[in-house]
Amino acid sequence: MNILFENIRLIDPVQKIDKVLNLHILDGKIHKISEEAIKKTDDMQIIEASHLVAAPGFIDMHVHLRDPGFSAKETIATGVAAAANGGFTELVCMPNTSPAIDSLPIVYYINKKAENLPVTVKIAATITKDREGLNLSPMLELNEAGVVYFTDDGSCVCSAEVMKRAFNFATPNDLLLAQHCEEHSLTKNFSVNESETSIKLGLKGYPNIAEEIIIQRDLKLSEYTGNRRYHIQHISTRGAVDLVRDAKNKGLRVSTEVTPHHIYFTDEKIQSYDINFKMNPPLRQQEDIDAIIAGIKDGTIDCIASDHAPHSQYERDVEFENVPNGVIGLETTLGAVLTKLHHQEKIELNKIIELLAINPRKIMKMEQVKIAENETANLTIFAPNEEWIVKKEKFKSKAINSPFIDEKFIGKPKFIINNNKFITSEL
Repeated sequence: MNILFENIRLIDPVQKIDKVLNLHILDGKIHKISEEAIKKTDDMQIIEASHLVAAPGFIDMHVHLRDPGFSAKETIATGVAAAANGGFTELVCMPNTSPAIDSLPIVYYINKKAENLPVTVKIAATITKDREGLNLSPMLELNEAGVVYFTDDGSCVCSAEVMKRAFNFATPNDLLLAQHCEEHSLTKNFSVNESETSIKLGLKGYPNIAEEIIIQRDLKLSEYTGNRRYHIQHISTRGAVDLVRDAKNKGLRVSTEVTPHHIYFTDEKIQSYDINFKMNPPLRQQEDIDAIIAGIKDGTIDCIASDHAPHSQYERDVEFENVPNGVIGLETTLGAVLTKLHHQEKIELNKIIELLAINPRKIMKMEQVKIAENETANLTIFAPNEEWIVKKEKFKSKAINSPFIDEKFIGKPKFIINNNKFITSEL
């Protein structure tokens, strides 16, 4: 690897760098960063990069790789290929696999399969054994094996007593617990958001309060057990944003993520019965989107995560009510975020990079990527103003269940450099 990016805009919010520079990558390391011209050699790949931005490698902290157990939907290899295609250098895989990620052998299995890939795979393990919500998983030993946080994602830890025990168990190592916030007694057999749309379509609705009840309960439990670290996955309602804002103002150690689809679409999309818009939590209403965007701007919402949830086509060839929830997102997250937040909402690129690279690592207490000479290169390079149309034929994921197919975006991933590998996006 011997690559020179000429006149690239380098943005690193941690080091407070935002400058047009020349960037030389050699053998997987940052060899030279300079305002002056860098000497060229015959074996050097030269990229004129005045239209590009280089940033610390983006990390998606909420990805379903489906392995072990559901490799017809996705594998570690195809999920990593999708992540690289979408501009991510690292991801965290979710534990709702079969068997669930609740033991050391499963952690070792994933680590082995993820060796020598261009995208670094981190692991989230379960809070409870088999995600059944009853008995705690061996979180301390899983953390020692490298697990970065704990969640029963796909299911809520419904019992307040079990969640209280989990917070107490997490205390010695200050582990991060994350919650899929859904009061299941209010959402059983839901298809869409509970609203005028659900009434019009005659479909079972998922009320906003089902998300907010669990958030409010867990915030109380977190505070009661000593202000424990708590992360809310795929936040989707105005009331939820208000709860988090109030909790942060009280000094609680709460963080949260939002998906691109929850800032982009309302539940009106469901009126066409398009199964690519069926997800959990469901698409909400415009007032919820407005509150989420306000929460991004004021720092209430910490980061963007795709909640990449691939499903096989045969699973989806059923009645709308029986279609499995979830959409893919690794390859469309950056385009959606740049289009919606940067170009439409005028949020600066520094803030976008914080949402996709800096804040997720802060939440998980991971070391920040350092862009400096002699450091290992972990970079996402994107074109913030390039227009493109999402085509499912260009996905590297095994799945095509995306709500963004044929959507026009402004802002496109171009390259990643990580683990001494250089990958060009083919979107």
